[in-house]
Amino acid sequence: MIDADRFKRGLVSALLLTLMAVSAAEARLIEGVYFNPRVVASEVPMELNGVGLKTVWRFYKVSVAALYLGEGVKPSAILSDVPKRLEIEYFHPISARDFIKLTEKLLRENVDVGKIAGLQPRIDRFNALYRDVRAGDRYALTYTPGKGTVLELNGTEMGVIEGEDFSSAVFAMWFGPKPLSQSLKKELLGQV
Repeated sequence: MIDADRFKRGLVSALLLTLMAVSAAEARLIEGVYFNPRVVASEVPMELNGVGLKTVWRFYKVSVAALYLGEGVKPSAILSDVPKRLEIEYFHPISARDFIKLTEKLLRENVDVGKIAGLQPRIDRFNALYRDVRAGDRYALTYTPGKGTVLELNGTEMGVIEGEDFSSAVFAMWFGPKPLSQSLKKELLGQV
């Protein structure tokens, strides 16, 4: 005779394992780092669009990243006034000073000089938010229309910079004509 309680516990366990397997299958694992399939950032649900690996000299792994887009947002609209989130987890320590130098370089390469001049006070405020990171730290950059661009470090909000024009400029560092990495850009946009 079958023990009804034991049968129910077994059935519940099997269902939980199935749900966990489905959940794990939807999450993306890249270089040992997990990215959730969906996030809610600034009260906006977003779906994982793509993940990618940033390397230097083809073999030195620097970071992994994930791009999330608001529901129904096409990757081609990445530099538009749409909800988006970029999460980057680092494999090595990087100083705040190096982040600032790279930000200034990539903005010069991807944004019109006149536009940068108008954005400079906000760029300076943004650069002041950077902190040194250690291996395993994760920055997140989230833009929500009407709210602005939020920079987080390991889930802690560092600050918010207002304006769609600022968001377009800062996301151009990864998705503009001369991004940090062409291959990473393609991976994040789902073009590979």
